[in-house]
Formats: sequence, C-alpha cells, structure tokens
Amino acid sequence: MSLETNEHWKDEKINGIIYDMSPAPGYRHSIINGNIYEIVKRGLKNSLCLVFMENLDFKYQPDINDDYLCPDVMIVCDRKQLKGGSYYSVPKFIVETLSPSTAKRDKTVKKDIYENAGVEEYWIVTPQGRSVEIYYLKDGKYTMEQNYILEDDPDDAHYNAEIQLSLRAFPHITMELKDIFENIY
Repeated sequence: MSLETNEHWKDEKINGIIYDMSPAPGYRHSIINGNIYEIVKRGLKNSLCLVFMENLDFKYQPDINDDYLCPDVMIVCDRKQLKGGSYYSVPKFIVETLSPSTAKRDKTVKKDIYENAGVEEYWIVTPQGRSVEIYYLKDGKYTMEQNYILEDDPDDAHYNAEIQLSLRAFPHITMELKDIFENIY
C-alpha cells in the first residue's frame, strides 16, 4: 500500500511530510470516536451539515500546498467543498482522540493548524485518562473553555458523569461526559 495514493489505514501530510498513522490505534480510540460520531450524527439529522469519522481528509491550505489532516471526528457544512476523500473548507468542529503515538502532534502541531485554519471548536479526548479538553476559537486563538476528567463513581464527591457537554455551533447537540467514554472498559 502506497503512501502516495493514501490507500492504507490513515496518514496525514503536514508541511510536506507524510506521517503514517499505522498501526491503527487501540479499540478504545474507535469506541470513543464512534460514541461522539453517533450523537453528533443524530443531532445533525435533516441538516446541511455532515459528520465524518476517521475517513475524510481536511485540506487546510488547498491554495498553498497539498497538506492534509484526517481528524477523528469532523463536522463539515459546505457540501460544495467535498471532493473525493477531502474537504476544502473550514470544519465547524473537530475531535482528536489521543493515542500514544500521536498525542504530542495532536496537542501541538495539529491544534495550531486547526486554530490557524479557523476551526471554531476543537476537542482533545484522552482515552487513558478519560478526559476531554474543549477549545473555542476567540479572536483567532484557542482558549481552553472546559476540561473534564470523568469521575463516574456516584459516591465520589467529584462525580461528574452526567455533566452535559454541547457543541458551540450546534447547542442542541448535547452529550453527557459518560456517553463519550461508554463501553471503553
């Protein structure tokens, strides 16, 4: 399987360098992405916007180069900018679920790319720590608005499994913190 044809599981091209995302991340990664995807998909029913999971490249500088990222979950609303396996406009919402091999890049380089591209909302989800960091774009810069570590023991003083998270651009799309991490253990 050739990197040039993008026919293997997943890769990304940043500043002309291809990053092979193989092997595929652990099953918890896919369960979390699926949980978020299903909730968002239901919320976007009868909308012009679409949600994609791990299978659509985001061409973040199409006029400058052919670099691309493949977010774990992404909402796109300009259907005219969908061409082949790529999206050529700015997504409304992106989730990256961390894996040990990509965590640093997701929290630094990719976060900067999403910020510079104008992605309004960016979530970083960590399966191992069962945490969610939520960034909103304000005046061209990301600020962390919410940061949660799931505590699902109802007897614990910091129990927060039922906290409602909603998408900034789609406030009717809500999920509880426990919904994100459902079935990972």
